[in-house]
Amino acid sequence: MPNIAHPTWLRNATIYQIYVRSFADSNADGYGDIDGVIEHLPYIESLGVDAIWMSPIMPSPNHDWGYDVSDYYSVAGDYGGIDALQRLIRAASKASLKVILDLVPNHTSSEHPWFKSARSDRNSHYRDYYVWADPSITGGPPNNWLDATGGSAWSYDTHSKQYYLHNFLPTQPDLNWWNPLVHEEFQKILRFWFDLGIDGFRIDVAHGIYKDQLLRDDPVANPGQNRHFEHFGLAETYSKNRPEVHALYRNWRQLAASYQPPKVLIGETWVSDLDTLVSFYGNNDELDLAMNFPFAFSDFSSRSLAPLVTETLDKLTNGAHCCWAASNHDISRFPTRWSADDDTRIRSALILLTTLPGTLILYYGDELGLGDSIIDDHFLQDEMTSASTASFRRDYARRPMPWNGSRQHGFTRGTPWLPFGQVTTSVETQLADEHSILNLTRRLLSLRNTIASSNLATLYLDDLSWSYKVDKLEVHINFSDQSIQRHTDGGVLIDNRGLERSISAGENTIEPFSAFIVRRS
Repeated sequence: MPNIAHPTWLRNATIYQIYVRSFADSNADGYGDIDGVIEHLPYIESLGVDAIWMSPIMPSPNHDWGYDVSDYYSVAGDYGGIDALQRLIRAASKASLKVILDLVPNHTSSEHPWFKSARSDRNSHYRDYYVWADPSITGGPPNNWLDATGGSAWSYDTHSKQYYLHNFLPTQPDLNWWNPLVHEEFQKILRFWFDLGIDGFRIDVAHGIYKDQLLRDDPVANPGQNRHFEHFGLAETYSKNRPEVHALYRNWRQLAASYQPPKVLIGETWVSDLDTLVSFYGNNDELDLAMNFPFAFSDFSSRSLAPLVTETLDKLTNGAHCCWAASNHDISRFPTRWSADDDTRIRSALILLTTLPGTLILYYGDELGLGDSIIDDHFLQDEMTSASTASFRRDYARRPMPWNGSRQHGFTRGTPWLPFGQVTTSVETQLADEHSILNLTRRLLSLRNTIASSNLATLYLDDLSWSYKVDKLEVHINFSDQSIQRHTDGGVLIDNRGLERSISAGENTIEPFSAFIVRRS
Protein backbone atom coordinates (compact mmCIF):
# COMPACT_ATOMS: atom_id res chain seq x y z
CA MET A 1 0.00 0.00 0.00
CA PRO A 2 1.48 3.41 -0.89
CA ASN A 3 2.25 5.94 1.82
CA ILE A 4 -0.55 8.34 2.68
CA ALA A 5 0.33 11.95 3.34
CA HIS A 6 -0.16 13.42 6.79
CA PRO A 7 -2.27 16.54 7.19
CA THR A 8 0.31 19.19 6.34
CA TRP A 9 -0.49 21.33 9.41
CA LEU A 10 0.78 18.62 11.78
CA ARG A 11 4.48 19.31 11.13
CA ASN A 12 5.90 20.76 14.39
CA ALA A 13 2.34 21.73 15.36
CA THR A 14 1.09 22.37 18.89
CA ILE A 15 -2.25 20.91 20.02
CA TYR A 16 -3.94 22.33 23.12
CA GLN A 17 -5.86 19.73 25.12
CA ILE A 18 -8.99 21.04 26.82
CA TYR A 19 -10.70 19.08 29.56
CA VAL A 20 -13.99 20.77 28.73
CA ARG A 21 -15.70 20.20 32.08
CA SER A 22 -12.91 22.15 33.81
CA PHE A 23 -12.11 24.86 31.28
CA ALA A 24 -14.81 27.55 31.38
CA ASP A 25 -18.47 27.56 32.44
CA SER A 26 -20.72 29.88 30.43
CA ASN A 27 -24.06 29.27 32.19
CA ALA A 28 -23.19 29.17 35.92
CA ASP A 29 -24.02 25.48 36.44
CA GLY A 30 -20.50 24.74 37.68
CA TYR A 31 -19.50 22.65 34.66
CA GLY A 32 -17.35 23.81 31.77
CA ASP A 33 -19.06 23.79 28.38
CA ILE A 34 -18.50 24.48 24.69
CA ASP A 35 -19.66 28.09 24.87
CA GLY A 36 -17.03 28.57 27.56
CA VAL A 37 -14.42 27.33 25.11
CA ILE A 38 -15.76 29.69 22.42
CA GLU A 39 -15.51 32.65 24.82
CA HIS A 40 -11.84 31.89 25.40
CA LEU A 41 -10.82 31.19 21.81
CA PRO A 42 -8.99 34.56 21.62
CA TYR A 43 -6.84 33.43 24.58
CA ILE A 44 -6.16 30.05 22.97
CA GLU A 45 -5.31 31.72 19.67
CA SER A 46 -2.93 34.10 21.47
CA LEU A 47 -0.91 31.13 22.75
CA GLY A 48 0.18 30.34 19.22
CA VAL A 49 -1.22 26.80 19.08
CA ASP A 50 -2.56 25.13 15.94
CA ALA A 51 -5.43 22.99 17.22
CA ILE A 52 -7.59 22.17 20.20
CA TRP A 53 -8.39 18.65 21.34
CA MET A 54 -11.45 18.41 23.55
CA SER A 55 -12.20 15.64 26.03
CA PRO A 56 -15.37 13.61 25.28
CA ILE A 57 -18.49 15.69 24.69
CA MET A 58 -20.86 12.95 23.50
CA PRO A 59 -23.85 12.04 25.72
CA SER A 60 -22.87 9.95 28.72
CA PRO A 61 -24.13 9.00 32.19
CA ASN A 62 -20.68 10.22 33.30
CA HIS A 63 -19.47 7.29 35.34
CA ASP A 64 -16.19 8.02 33.56
CA TRP A 65 -16.96 11.61 32.59
CA GLY A 66 -17.72 11.06 28.93
CA TYR A 67 -15.49 8.05 28.35
CA ASP A 68 -18.67 5.98 28.76
CA VAL A 69 -20.57 7.00 25.63
CA SER A 70 -24.31 6.41 25.37
CA ASP A 71 -24.79 8.06 21.94
CA TYR A 72 -22.06 8.41 19.30
CA TYR A 73 -24.06 10.82 17.13
CA SER A 74 -24.73 13.76 19.42
CA VAL A 75 -23.25 16.24 21.90
CA ALA A 76 -24.34 16.19 25.54
CA GLY A 77 -26.78 18.90 26.54
CA ASP A 78 -24.55 19.77 29.52
CA TYR A 79 -21.94 20.93 27.02
CA GLY A 80 -24.43 22.85 24.86
CA GLY A 81 -25.55 20.28 22.30
CA ILE A 82 -24.47 19.84 18.72
CA ASP A 83 -25.37 23.42 17.79
CA ALA A 84 -22.74 24.67 20.23
CA LEU A 85 -20.14 22.41 18.63
CA GLN A 86 -21.01 23.73 15.18
CA ARG A 87 -20.57 27.29 16.47
CA LEU A 88 -17.21 26.30 17.90
CA ILE A 89 -16.07 24.76 14.61
CA ARG A 90 -16.96 27.97 12.75
CA ALA A 91 -15.32 30.23 15.35
CA ALA A 92 -12.20 28.07 15.52
CA SER A 93 -11.88 28.12 11.74
CA LYS A 94 -11.92 31.93 11.78
CA ALA A 95 -9.11 31.78 14.36
CA SER A 96 -7.17 29.27 12.18
CA LEU A 97 -7.56 26.59 14.84
CA LYS A 98 -8.32 22.94 14.10
CA VAL A 99 -10.86 21.05 16.24
CA ILE A 100 -10.12 17.49 17.38
CA LEU A 101 -12.58 15.39 19.38
CA ASP A 102 -12.17 12.32 21.54
CA LEU A 103 -13.44 9.03 20.11
CA VAL A 104 -14.06 6.06 22.44
CA PRO A 105 -14.17 2.87 20.34
CA ASN A 106 -12.98 0.38 22.97
CA HIS A 107 -16.20 0.38 24.98
CA THR A 108 -19.58 2.04 25.34
CA SER A 109 -21.65 2.98 28.33
CA SER A 110 -23.81 0.24 29.78
CA GLU A 111 -26.62 2.73 29.09
CA HIS A 112 -25.95 2.64 25.33
CA PRO A 113 -28.94 1.17 23.44
CA TRP A 114 -26.63 -1.44 21.92
CA PHE A 115 -25.72 -2.86 25.31
CA LYS A 116 -29.22 -2.57 26.71
CA SER A 117 -30.42 -4.73 23.86
CA ALA A 118 -27.44 -7.08 24.10
CA ARG A 119 -28.00 -7.93 27.74
CA SER A 120 -31.77 -8.25 27.34
CA ASP A 121 -31.63 -11.25 24.99
CA ARG A 122 -28.88 -13.67 23.91
CA ASN A 123 -30.41 -13.59 20.44
CA SER A 124 -30.29 -9.81 20.17
CA HIS A 125 -28.77 -8.33 17.01
CA TYR A 126 -26.38 -6.45 19.30
CA ARG A 127 -25.33 -9.38 21.49
CA ASP A 128 -22.10 -9.94 19.56
CA TYR A 129 -21.28 -6.23 19.61
CA TYR A 130 -19.80 -7.01 23.04
CA VAL A 131 -17.46 -9.60 24.54
CA TRP A 132 -19.40 -12.30 26.38
CA ALA A 133 -18.14 -15.56 27.85
CA ASP A 134 -19.42 -18.44 29.93
CA PRO A 135 -18.15 -18.89 33.48
CA SER A 136 -14.92 -20.84 33.93
CA ILE A 137 -15.05 -24.46 35.02
CA THR A 138 -14.91 -23.23 38.62
CA GLY A 139 -17.90 -20.98 38.02
CA GLY A 140 -15.93 -17.74 38.21
CA PRO A 141 -14.72 -15.25 35.57
CA PRO A 142 -13.49 -16.66 32.24
CA ASN A 143 -9.86 -15.62 32.81
CA ASN A 144 -7.53 -13.50 34.97
CA TRP A 145 -7.93 -10.17 33.19
CA LEU A 146 -8.18 -7.16 35.47
CA ASP A 147 -9.96 -3.87 34.92
CA ALA A 148 -8.51 -0.41 35.56
CA THR A 149 -9.45 -0.54 39.25
CA GLY A 150 -7.58 -3.80 39.89
CA GLY A 151 -10.69 -5.98 40.12
CA SER A 152 -11.82 -8.62 37.66
CA ALA A 153 -12.47 -7.28 34.15
CA TRP A 154 -15.57 -9.50 33.99
CA SER A 155 -19.03 -8.89 35.42
CA TYR A 156 -21.68 -11.58 35.61
CA ASP A 157 -25.02 -10.82 33.99
CA THR A 158 -27.61 -12.77 35.93
CA HIS A 159 -30.26 -12.41 33.21
CA SER A 160 -28.25 -14.02 30.40
CA LYS A 161 -26.00 -16.11 32.68
CA GLN A 162 -22.76 -15.02 31.01
CA TYR A 163 -19.94 -12.67 31.89
CA TYR A 164 -19.28 -9.49 29.91
CA LEU A 165 -15.88 -7.84 29.58
CA HIS A 166 -15.04 -4.36 30.85
CA ASN A 167 -11.41 -3.32 30.90
CA PHE A 168 -12.52 -0.22 32.80
CA LEU A 169 -15.60 0.23 35.00
CA PRO A 170 -18.45 -2.34 34.94
CA THR A 171 -20.53 0.47 33.41
CA GLN A 172 -18.15 0.44 30.39
CA PRO A 173 -18.64 -2.87 28.55
CA ASP A 174 -15.96 -3.58 25.92
CA LEU A 175 -16.95 -3.81 22.27
CA ASN A 176 -16.19 -6.93 20.23
CA TRP A 177 -14.02 -5.81 17.32
CA TRP A 178 -14.00 -9.33 15.88
CA ASN A 179 -17.55 -8.55 14.76
CA PRO A 180 -17.62 -6.89 11.28
CA LEU A 181 -20.82 -5.06 12.23
CA VAL A 182 -18.90 -3.06 14.85
CA HIS A 183 -16.51 -1.94 12.10
CA GLU A 184 -19.46 -0.81 9.98
CA GLU A 185 -20.93 1.15 12.87
CA PHE A 186 -17.71 3.07 13.44
CA GLN A 187 -17.22 3.79 9.76
CA LYS A 188 -20.58 5.58 9.95
CA ILE A 189 -19.60 7.34 13.19
CA LEU A 190 -16.32 8.66 11.76
CA ARG A 191 -18.03 9.89 8.61
CA PHE A 192 -20.74 11.63 10.61
CA TRP A 193 -18.26 13.73 12.58
CA PHE A 194 -15.87 14.31 9.70
CA ASP A 195 -18.80 15.53 7.60
CA LEU A 196 -19.84 17.82 10.44
CA GLY A 197 -16.50 19.59 10.07
CA ILE A 198 -14.19 18.36 12.83
CA ASP A 199 -10.54 17.97 11.86
CA GLY A 200 -9.85 14.60 13.45
CA PHE A 201 -10.01 12.33 16.47
CA ARG A 202 -7.85 11.40 19.40
CA ILE A 203 -8.62 7.68 19.78
CA ASP A 204 -9.05 6.48 23.34
CA VAL A 205 -7.34 3.18 24.33
CA ALA A 206 -5.97 2.93 20.78
CA HIS A 207 -3.72 0.01 21.74
CA GLY A 208 -6.45 -2.02 23.41
CA ILE A 209 -9.38 -2.24 21.03
CA TYR A 210 -8.84 -5.87 20.03
CA LYS A 211 -8.70 -8.66 22.62
CA ASP A 212 -7.32 -12.15 22.29
CA GLN A 213 -10.01 -14.21 20.57
CA LEU A 214 -9.14 -17.23 22.75
CA LEU A 215 -9.38 -15.15 25.96
CA ARG A 216 -6.04 -16.45 27.24
CA ASP A 217 -4.81 -15.37 30.67
CA ASP A 218 -2.50 -12.37 30.85
CA PRO A 219 0.99 -13.43 32.04
CA VAL A 220 2.62 -12.16 35.20
CA ALA A 221 4.63 -9.00 34.53
CA ASN A 222 8.40 -9.36 34.31
CA PRO A 223 10.38 -8.26 37.37
CA GLY A 224 11.47 -4.66 36.94
CA GLN A 225 8.85 -3.88 34.30
CA ASN A 226 7.86 -0.21 34.36
CA ARG A 227 4.98 0.08 36.81
CA HIS A 228 3.11 2.40 34.45
CA PHE A 229 2.81 -0.38 31.89
CA GLU A 230 2.03 -3.36 34.05
CA HIS A 231 -1.49 -3.89 35.24
CA PHE A 232 -1.63 -4.79 38.92
CA GLY A 233 1.16 -7.30 38.39
CA LEU A 234 0.02 -8.52 34.96
CA ALA A 235 1.36 -7.78 31.49
CA GLU A 236 -1.56 -6.90 29.21
CA THR A 237 -0.53 -9.33 26.50
CA TYR A 238 -3.97 -10.71 25.69
CA SER A 239 -6.46 -8.27 27.23
CA LYS A 240 -5.03 -5.48 25.04
CA ASN A 241 -2.14 -4.91 22.62
CA ARG A 242 -3.29 -7.32 19.93
CA PRO A 243 -1.81 -7.02 16.41
CA GLU A 244 -5.18 -7.11 14.63
CA VAL A 245 -5.71 -3.43 15.52
CA HIS A 246 -3.27 -2.33 12.80
CA ALA A 247 -5.59 -3.37 10.00
CA LEU A 248 -8.32 -1.27 11.62
CA TYR A 249 -6.12 1.83 11.58
CA ARG A 250 -5.11 1.28 7.99
CA ASN A 251 -8.80 1.24 7.15
CA TRP A 252 -9.53 4.38 9.18
CA ARG A 253 -6.54 6.17 7.70
CA GLN A 254 -7.88 5.53 4.20
CA LEU A 255 -11.16 7.06 5.28
CA ALA A 256 -9.49 10.07 6.93
CA ALA A 257 -7.30 10.65 3.87
CA SER A 258 -10.34 10.67 1.57
CA TYR A 259 -11.24 14.11 2.95
CA GLN A 260 -9.60 17.32 1.79
CA PRO A 261 -7.77 18.37 3.77
CA PRO A 262 -7.13 14.95 5.36
CA LYS A 263 -8.49 14.32 8.84
CA VAL A 264 -6.02 13.50 11.61
CA LEU A 265 -5.95 10.33 13.73
CA ILE A 266 -4.11 10.48 17.07
CA GLY A 267 -3.78 7.34 19.16
CA GLU A 268 -3.71 7.00 22.93
CA THR A 269 -1.03 4.33 22.59
CA TRP A 270 -0.29 3.39 26.19
CA VAL A 271 2.61 1.05 25.41
CA SER A 272 5.95 0.55 27.13
CA ASP A 273 8.50 0.30 24.31
CA LEU A 274 9.32 2.41 21.29
CA ASP A 275 9.21 -0.41 18.74
CA THR A 276 5.58 -1.08 19.66
CA LEU A 277 4.85 2.64 19.66
CA VAL A 278 6.31 3.11 16.19
CA SER A 279 4.31 0.14 14.87
CA PHE A 280 1.13 2.24 15.17
CA TYR A 281 2.38 4.45 12.34
CA GLY A 282 2.58 1.42 10.02
CA ASN A 283 4.13 2.29 6.68
CA ASN A 284 2.85 5.83 7.14
CA ASP A 285 -0.61 4.36 6.55
CA GLU A 286 -2.00 3.95 10.09
CA LEU A 287 -2.16 6.61 12.82
CA ASP A 288 -0.87 10.09 12.09
CA LEU A 289 0.37 10.41 15.66
CA ALA A 290 0.99 7.89 18.43
CA MET A 291 1.22 9.36 21.92
CA ASN A 292 4.61 8.65 23.49
CA PHE A 293 3.93 7.49 27.05
CA PRO A 294 7.49 6.24 27.68
CA PHE A 295 8.48 9.90 27.22
CA ALA A 296 5.78 11.20 29.56
CA PHE A 297 6.73 8.69 32.26
CA SER A 298 10.47 9.21 31.89
CA ASP A 299 12.44 10.73 34.72
CA PHE A 300 13.17 14.40 34.08
CA SER A 301 16.89 13.82 33.68
CA SER A 302 19.44 13.99 30.90
CA ARG A 303 20.23 10.27 30.95
CA SER A 304 16.56 9.30 30.74
CA LEU A 305 15.23 11.83 28.24
CA ALA A 306 18.09 12.23 25.75
CA PRO A 307 18.33 8.59 24.61
CA LEU A 308 14.55 8.19 24.58
CA VAL A 309 14.02 11.29 22.43
CA THR A 310 16.81 10.47 19.99
CA GLU A 311 15.74 6.83 19.67
CA THR A 312 12.13 7.88 19.00
CA LEU A 313 13.27 10.26 16.27
CA ASP A 314 15.57 7.63 14.76
CA LYS A 315 12.86 4.99 14.61
CA LEU A 316 10.28 7.16 12.85
CA THR A 317 10.69 7.24 9.07
CA ASN A 318 8.71 8.17 5.95
CA GLY A 319 7.94 11.64 7.26
CA ALA A 320 6.11 10.41 10.37
CA HIS A 321 5.86 12.89 13.24
CA CYS A 322 6.75 12.28 16.86
CA CYS A 323 4.08 13.16 19.40
CA TRP A 324 5.28 14.69 22.67
CA ALA A 325 3.10 15.33 25.73
CA ALA A 326 3.99 15.50 29.41
CA SER A 327 0.54 16.04 30.98
CA ASN A 328 -3.01 14.90 30.35
CA HIS A 329 -6.29 14.19 32.11
CA ASP A 330 -5.19 10.71 33.27
CA ILE A 331 -1.76 11.39 34.75
CA SER A 332 -0.05 13.78 37.11
CA ARG A 333 0.69 17.17 35.54
CA PHE A 334 4.32 17.66 34.52
CA PRO A 335 4.88 20.74 36.75
CA THR A 336 4.32 18.41 39.71
CA ARG A 337 5.63 15.10 38.36
CA TRP A 338 8.73 16.41 36.57
CA SER A 339 9.37 19.75 38.23
CA ALA A 340 8.22 19.38 41.87
CA ASP A 341 6.11 22.55 41.31
CA ASP A 342 9.33 24.57 41.18
CA ASP A 343 9.15 27.64 38.93
CA THR A 344 12.66 27.27 37.49
CA ARG A 345 12.27 23.58 36.67
CA ILE A 346 8.84 24.15 35.11
CA ARG A 347 10.36 26.71 32.76
CA SER A 348 13.17 24.34 31.80
CA ALA A 349 10.66 21.58 31.08
CA LEU A 350 8.71 23.93 28.82
CA ILE A 351 11.89 24.83 26.94
CA LEU A 352 12.48 21.12 26.37
CA LEU A 353 8.91 20.40 25.30
CA THR A 354 8.61 23.30 22.88
CA THR A 355 11.91 22.70 21.09
CA LEU A 356 11.57 19.01 20.26
CA PRO A 357 10.78 18.36 16.59
CA GLY A 358 7.40 16.78 16.01
CA THR A 359 3.91 17.51 17.32
CA LEU A 360 3.47 18.84 20.86
CA ILE A 361 0.35 18.41 23.00
CA LEU A 362 -0.04 20.91 25.84
CA TYR A 363 -2.67 20.22 28.49
CA TYR A 364 -4.73 23.22 29.58
CA GLY A 365 -2.84 24.96 32.39
CA ASP A 366 0.57 23.67 31.30
CA GLU A 367 1.18 27.16 29.96
CA LEU A 368 0.66 28.54 33.49
CA GLY A 369 2.86 25.94 35.17
CA LEU A 370 -0.30 24.57 36.79
CA GLY A 371 0.48 21.52 38.93
CA ASP A 372 -1.67 18.87 40.55
CA SER A 373 -4.29 19.99 43.06
CA ILE A 374 -4.71 17.72 46.06
CA ILE A 375 -8.44 17.43 46.73
CA ASP A 376 -10.03 16.04 49.89
CA ASP A 377 -11.47 12.59 49.32
CA HIS A 378 -15.09 13.64 49.94
CA PHE A 379 -14.89 16.05 46.98
CA LEU A 380 -13.52 13.48 44.52
CA GLN A 381 -15.64 12.72 41.46
CA ASP A 382 -13.63 10.13 39.53
CA GLU A 383 -15.01 6.62 40.07
CA MET A 384 -12.06 4.94 38.36
CA THR A 385 -9.27 6.03 40.67
CA SER A 386 -11.53 6.22 43.72
CA ALA A 387 -12.10 2.48 43.28
CA SER A 388 -8.40 1.81 42.77
CA THR A 389 -5.65 1.26 45.33
CA ALA A 390 -3.39 3.77 43.54
CA SER A 391 -2.45 6.91 45.49
CA PHE A 392 -2.86 9.28 42.55
CA ARG A 393 -6.38 10.47 41.80
CA ARG A 394 -7.12 11.69 38.29
CA ASP A 395 -9.18 14.55 39.73
CA TYR A 396 -5.90 16.08 40.94
CA ALA A 397 -5.05 16.84 37.29
CA ARG A 398 -8.55 18.07 36.36
CA ARG A 399 -8.87 21.20 38.49
CA PRO A 400 -10.90 24.09 37.02
CA MET A 401 -8.90 26.65 35.05
CA PRO A 402 -8.05 29.75 37.14
CA TRP A 403 -8.80 32.68 34.85
CA ASN A 404 -8.61 35.49 37.41
CA GLY A 405 -8.55 36.29 41.12
CA SER A 406 -12.30 36.42 41.71
CA ARG A 407 -14.11 34.13 44.14
CA GLN A 408 -14.49 31.31 41.63
CA HIS A 409 -11.46 32.43 39.64
CA GLY A 410 -13.46 33.29 36.54
CA PHE A 411 -14.29 29.65 35.85
CA THR A 412 -17.94 29.84 36.93
CA ARG A 413 -20.49 32.07 38.61
CA GLY A 414 -21.84 28.96 40.33
CA THR A 415 -20.23 26.20 42.38
CA PRO A 416 -17.42 24.45 40.49
CA TRP A 417 -17.84 20.71 39.92
CA LEU A 418 -14.37 20.17 41.43
CA PRO A 419 -12.69 22.35 44.05
CA PHE A 420 -9.78 24.47 42.85
CA GLY A 421 -7.51 23.46 45.67
CA GLN A 422 -4.78 25.96 46.43
CA VAL A 423 -4.71 28.66 43.74
CA THR A 424 -1.52 30.70 43.54
CA THR A 425 -1.79 32.05 40.01
CA SER A 426 -4.23 32.85 37.21
CA VAL A 427 -4.30 33.71 33.54
CA GLU A 428 -5.04 37.35 34.38
CA THR A 429 -2.07 37.60 36.76
CA GLN A 430 0.35 35.98 34.38
CA LEU A 431 -0.75 38.00 31.35
CA ALA A 432 0.16 41.14 33.31
CA ASP A 433 3.65 39.83 34.15
CA GLU A 434 6.02 40.11 31.20
CA HIS A 435 8.23 37.34 32.57
CA SER A 436 5.54 34.89 33.73
CA ILE A 437 5.47 31.24 32.72
CA LEU A 438 2.50 32.03 30.47
CA ASN A 439 4.35 34.72 28.57
CA LEU A 440 7.43 32.51 28.37
CA THR A 441 5.25 29.77 26.85
CA ARG A 442 3.87 32.19 24.28
CA ARG A 443 7.40 33.25 23.29
CA LEU A 444 8.52 29.62 23.10
CA LEU A 445 5.58 28.63 20.89
CA SER A 446 6.30 31.57 18.61
CA LEU A 447 9.90 30.39 18.39
CA ARG A 448 8.71 26.82 17.81
CA ASN A 449 6.79 27.98 14.76
CA THR A 450 10.12 28.92 13.14
CA ILE A 451 11.49 25.36 13.35
CA ALA A 452 11.60 23.87 9.87
CA SER A 453 13.64 20.73 10.58
CA SER A 454 12.56 17.34 11.90
CA ASN A 455 16.10 16.50 13.00
CA LEU A 456 17.75 16.77 16.41
CA ALA A 457 21.49 16.47 17.04
CA THR A 458 22.95 16.04 20.52
CA LEU A 459 25.81 18.45 21.13
CA TYR A 460 26.67 17.44 24.68
CA LEU A 461 25.32 14.91 27.15
CA ASP A 462 26.39 13.95 30.64
CA ASP A 463 24.76 13.12 33.98
CA LEU A 464 24.01 16.78 34.64
CA SER A 465 22.96 18.27 31.33
CA TRP A 466 21.84 17.84 27.77
CA SER A 467 22.57 20.18 24.87
CA TYR A 468 21.08 19.67 21.44
CA LYS A 469 20.55 21.42 18.15
CA VAL A 470 17.26 21.69 16.26
CA ASP A 471 17.34 23.70 13.05
CA LYS A 472 18.81 27.10 14.03
CA LEU A 473 18.30 26.59 17.76
CA GLU A 474 20.78 25.33 20.35
CA VAL A 475 19.08 24.16 23.54
CA HIS A 476 21.04 23.76 26.78
CA ILE A 477 19.34 22.22 29.84
CA ASN A 478 20.86 21.80 33.30
CA PHE A 479 19.07 19.01 35.17
CA SER A 480 21.25 19.35 38.27
CA ASP A 481 21.43 21.44 41.44
CA GLN A 482 24.81 22.97 40.53
CA SER A 483 25.87 25.64 38.06
CA ILE A 484 27.63 24.40 34.93
CA GLN A 485 29.45 25.94 31.98
CA ARG A 486 28.60 25.20 28.37
CA HIS A 487 30.25 26.47 25.21
CA THR A 488 27.83 28.06 22.77
CA ASP A 489 28.17 29.65 19.37
CA GLY A 490 27.21 33.26 19.00
CA GLY A 491 23.63 34.38 18.49
CA VAL A 492 20.68 35.48 20.58
CA LEU A 493 20.42 33.82 23.98
CA ILE A 494 16.88 33.31 25.35
CA ASP A 495 16.86 32.43 29.03
CA ASN A 496 14.13 30.66 30.96
CA ARG A 497 12.45 33.96 31.84
CA GLY A 498 12.10 34.71 28.13
CA LEU A 499 14.73 37.46 28.24
CA GLU A 500 16.91 37.82 25.14
CA ARG A 501 20.44 39.12 24.73
CA SER A 502 23.12 38.89 22.05
CA ILE A 503 26.15 36.75 22.88
CA SER A 504 29.47 35.93 21.27
CA ALA A 505 30.88 32.43 21.00
CA GLY A 506 32.24 31.20 24.31
CA GLU A 507 31.38 29.76 27.72
CA ASN A 508 28.02 30.49 29.31
CA THR A 509 26.77 29.61 32.76
CA ILE A 510 23.62 27.54 33.20
CA GLU A 511 22.22 28.01 36.69
CA PRO A 512 20.86 25.01 38.65
CA PHE A 513 17.83 23.40 36.99
CA SER A 514 17.79 26.16 34.37
CA ALA A 515 17.87 26.14 30.60
CA PHE A 516 18.46 28.53 27.75
CA ILE A 517 18.20 28.64 23.98
CA VAL A 518 20.65 30.17 21.54
CA ARG A 519 19.09 31.26 18.26
CA ARG A 520 21.42 31.71 15.33
CA SER A 521 20.53 33.70 12.23
